[in-house]
Amino acid sequence: MDQDTLESWDRVNLMELNQAKDPPPQPIPPGRTPRFRRLSPSWRRSRPAFPSAPPAPTGSSRSGAALWREGSVTAARRRVTSAPRLAMEREDEWLLQSLSQYEDLHVFELQTPTRLLEWAPGNRVFVAGYGQAGGNEILQLLPPPPMREVVTKSLFPEREFKVECGGFSNRPIYSLKCVPGASLLVTSGPPDSSLQLWKVSAEDSNVIKPVSAIPTENGHPWARIATTAARPQWVLHGSSLDSVHVTEVESRKSIYMAAPRSSEELSGLAFLDCNTLLLCCAKGQLYLGDVRQPQAPLEAVSVPWVLGDERWCMGVRQTAPGSASSSHPIACLSNRGHLTLTDVRKPLEPLAAAKCSIPSPSSNAEFLCVSWAPALEGFLAISGFDGTVHVYDTGSWASSAGPAEPTFVHKGHTFGEEDSNGDPPLVTAHTWHPQKPRTLLSAASDGSLSIWDWVQPGGTCG
Repeated sequence: MDQDTLESWDRVNLMELNQAKDPPPQPIPPGRTPRFRRLSPSWRRSRPAFPSAPPAPTGSSRSGAALWREGSVTAARRRVTSAPRLAMEREDEWLLQSLSQYEDLHVFELQTPTRLLEWAPGNRVFVAGYGQAGGNEILQLLPPPPMREVVTKSLFPEREFKVECGGFSNRPIYSLKCVPGASLLVTSGPPDSSLQLWKVSAEDSNVIKPVSAIPTENGHPWARIATTAARPQWVLHGSSLDSVHVTEVESRKSIYMAAPRSSEELSGLAFLDCNTLLLCCAKGQLYLGDVRQPQAPLEAVSVPWVLGDERWCMGVRQTAPGSASSSHPIACLSNRGHLTLTDVRKPLEPLAAAKCSIPSPSSNAEFLCVSWAPALEGFLAISGFDGTVHVYDTGSWASSAGPAEPTFVHKGHTFGEEDSNGDPPLVTAHTWHPQKPRTLLSAASDGSLSIWDWVQPGGTCG
């Protein structure tokens, strides 16, 4: 592809982006109902308006039609950039590679960054701001049609997220969960560990309204939250071992309170089934609890790794409803990249272990995340070390904790703007699509939001 053609495309795309650019958002006066702006792509190369596909780049064995197939990749360059030439060349190289690495790729820009991504019924996604100032948005987004479970054909296909409804929180939102079977959300965030309950309004309204709060007595800054379809009205919450509770959401009735053990910080918690709880401490220790035994001591689970100065998080692979299997493989990830797979029924016999290929250890593990693919057997993803998301196939792992290379690396957030300290963007959250096997959603500290369907190495797009 010659330079004149590329420059022509850039001029056309710049004109399109300038025409589609939204006006700058206006501040919302306190007490006013918010009017939500449309999410816009932070960068995107539209398919050029040629009557036929452009010629393939020089030296490419693939045809131009294969590179620019209809609706395949929403890719391209930044709207405005001041990056050095070398960084721009790296970005251009990645953009070209993305044509064969992604079945679909959409990148957007949130007004403020989010540290949570929560799927809701109907393939909706919730995001929320975590800034320290008041007025953090909670938004319910509808992804682009190619990323939904059902795709409708259209002459002018939509390629953007749509804001369906939203609201404002006076506190930062660090955790958010949908209440199964109800149009309710539970959130948590500083300055304390109380929970806030929100009502997602009916279709004729676009406002998410605060309903009530569930107070707590400890002085921790925020609480981890988990819900389960097996107990639709229950929420598991806590920030430390001595603050673990199960509460019935609407009645605010206390169902379970763990017996005081220590004030060790929690990094994660989950329902294994309708009665069993799994807790993960930041230092790596796992505990089990049973809601049928209120005030019973938590059961410490022997773990096959050394408890030291590393910080850990966990990801639980949930079995499908009605599944006969009672196994819940647990993935535990440390800020130094150690990843161990275990089963709480046989904790001293790790299923597998590996040393992940990370650029450097995460200093504070604030955004450390590991998650299992719900529709792709044996695959998981990790993030929180830099601006990338790594996908691993654990099927060939042994228990020797040897080095492991990722099957796929999403680098779409690495080309964002640096923060006020000169640090590059850091991935703050990622999650797998509930039905699509290779589709993930990820967000970063610069406000970028990506939804991407990666191609198995050695496979083909289309």
